[in-house]
Amino acid sequence: MKTIFLKELKLNFKNLLIWSLAVGGVGLACILLYRSMQGEIAELGDAFSDMGFFSDAFGMSTLSMATLAGYFAVEVGTVHGLGGGMFAALTAIGIISKEEERHSGEFLLSMPVSRKKVVAAKGLCVICMLAAFTLICGCLYALGFVSMGESLPGGEFMKFMCGQFLMNIEVAAVCFAISSISGKNRMGAGLGLALLFYAYDLIGRAVPDLKDYLFIGPYSYVNASEIFSGRTAFASAFIVAAAVTLCAVFFAFWYYDRRDLAS
Repeated sequence: MKTIFLKELKLNFKNLLIWSLAVGGVGLACILLYRSMQGEIAELGDAFSDMGFFSDAFGMSTLSMATLAGYFAVEVGTVHGLGGGMFAALTAIGIISKEEERHSGEFLLSMPVSRKKVVAAKGLCVICMLAAFTLICGCLYALGFVSMGESLPGGEFMKFMCGQFLMNIEVAAVCFAISSISGKNRMGAGLGLALLFYAYDLIGRAVPDLKDYLFIGPYSYVNASEIFSGRTAFASAFIVAAAVTLCAVFFAFWYYDRRDLAS
């Protein structure tokens, strides 16, 4: 099990670096651009705050972009939320199914290790990848605040990054379950699922009739504008997230242990 875990980490290390530096780098660049565009950003924020559903969807009706914290929540929060969800989906969607697609499953399962341990090792790899992604991006964002000479809103920032980590685990768990079913790498399905979750939250915040059902989606409890404005997510959102994650992981173990693998 340890060998499989370390092998998966090694195979996915390059993707981890690319995605974490890309998403974190874009977020850092946005922060560093704030000082040179502060006046224009404040004016744009005032204009966008009165644009009805558009302002509600991106949180510009509750936060002022005249402050770096508000700007971070609106701009970087969107970049990290979407990028993190896509990375989580891509990491998990093919980590089990690739063994069957590449015909390496015969060798892997001929080793003295059970299928449950194979799934456990791959699941632990996904969690470690997401933790490293969150840590690298968080350090880059903190570096941006320090470079700007601004104090980092520690409480809100930690709540946002930890929430994003939990959200990524939920997205990854759903894709992990799909990976246990499929014999091929469904990369398109993983990306589509992440985008669907994000779009559902975005539309739900803009359409009044859908706001009561936002808790169903994984993005409902990690909205940066709500976190940085001091609002807390409903407990129902965390309950649904925990239930979806546990059910998806349990299904992956149960189904992969019983399915017939193609030769």
